[in-house]
Amino acid sequence: MAGGDYEEQQTPLLHNSPYTNTGTVWTALAHIITGVIGSGILSLAWSMAQLGWIGGPLTLLLFAFFTLVSAYFVSDVHVYTNPNNGDVTTNRSYLQAVHTILGYKNGLVCGCLVYFSIFKTGVVYTITSSISMRAIRQSNCYHDEGHEAACEFSDTYYMLMFGMVQILASQIPNIFQTKWLSIIASIMSFTYSFIGLGLGLAQVIAKGKVEGSINGISTTNPTQKVWLSAQALGDIAFSYTFSLILLDIQNTLKSPPSQKVTMKKASTIAVFTTTIFYLCCGGFGYAAFGDLTPGNLLTGFGFYEPYWLVDFGNACIVLHLVGGYQIYTQALFAIVERWYAEKFPESVFGKDIRSVKVSLLPEFRLNPLRLCFRSAYVVLTMAIGMLFPYFNEVVAFAGSVIFWPLTIYFPVEMYFVQKKVVPWSGKWFMLRIYTIFCLFVTIFTLAGSIQGLIAKRFG
Repeated sequence: MAGGDYEEQQTPLLHNSPYTNTGTVWTALAHIITGVIGSGILSLAWSMAQLGWIGGPLTLLLFAFFTLVSAYFVSDVHVYTNPNNGDVTTNRSYLQAVHTILGYKNGLVCGCLVYFSIFKTGVVYTITSSISMRAIRQSNCYHDEGHEAACEFSDTYYMLMFGMVQILASQIPNIFQTKWLSIIASIMSFTYSFIGLGLGLAQVIAKGKVEGSINGISTTNPTQKVWLSAQALGDIAFSYTFSLILLDIQNTLKSPPSQKVTMKKASTIAVFTTTIFYLCCGGFGYAAFGDLTPGNLLTGFGFYEPYWLVDFGNACIVLHLVGGYQIYTQALFAIVERWYAEKFPESVFGKDIRSVKVSLLPEFRLNPLRLCFRSAYVVLTMAIGMLFPYFNEVVAFAGSVIFWPLTIYFPVEMYFVQKKVVPWSGKWFMLRIYTIFCLFVTIFTLAGSIQGLIAKRFG
């Protein structure tokens, strides 16, 4: 890949299409919430149980602050003016922004992390969706045969079902045509969040007391407590990551008002809304079950009845993750297909051959490259999910491995360049401390998540 072509290859497909500049603060909010409120919310009660009544809420608020700071920094670099030659660049993706502002080498490192982050999100969504589909079958089994029945089923069949749906959904040409999917997914995320919150609250009222403690779940081995706390931090980190898709969403917004202003408003509303949901869902889940809090609030069967409501909540999770999977992967699909079109402009393999209309889905163009590459990508995420079907541990690893570089380091470094922050000034010093602190948190959570994966896979 030639250095001069790098920036152009990172821009999403069809950025001059009629879909580009029709977005509002509400469509941006729908995209963000679809990307943020996902499988991570299901592990927050478990995370709260590891950290206790003080550490849990404070950690949620801290990561919300990190996320909002990152969103503001990234929103500012959508339009970048080069201080050396005065050239103005519109950064239409996170990766393009890093390359344009921080240089080619940083762009390559960021590219590897971005691709990995998008891929691991697809794996996590595949695992979570299969668990939720399996939970629906289990819920009905427990209702019919009793709570002590042996209602254990394999995840493999459900991962295959989710993969087939994603192969079809992935043929939607680009992110601008997923607005309807984001709106549906956002509604689903609010729905199952309310269900989890309501079931937890009902359980607390039925018991007449609040479970849990200040220190969280006690363990016989102090080392185990440390590892579990690290995994809990990783789960929370995963719940807040959305920096990667922010510029792709910002590029869809109309102007005036300024796209930067609209994006910051949408980000603020999204972080505030999701934090309230996270605190309520995590808090009520922990209050309901205490030391017995399940790893997944709706699939760990802390709740058995009403079984139809548990079923409905899990169905909403699946519908939401179908949309969330696409919001993340469409950005990667665009980068790869843009690169192929630039590299092989005469290739018939990368050109549309016909239009297809399937049932209620919007009409889309059939493209051999899109069909083969996107289908293979979905199959690969499905295969990794089958190899490591461990919800809490995979979520913790996914959250910790890219949290510091993509949510903290690159946004801060771009802010330094964009705002021309003077080295060793007060602002520079404070942001350096902020970056180093977050690095130590990330190392701690990554170590805990790796230990958890190894213990589950080989222990």
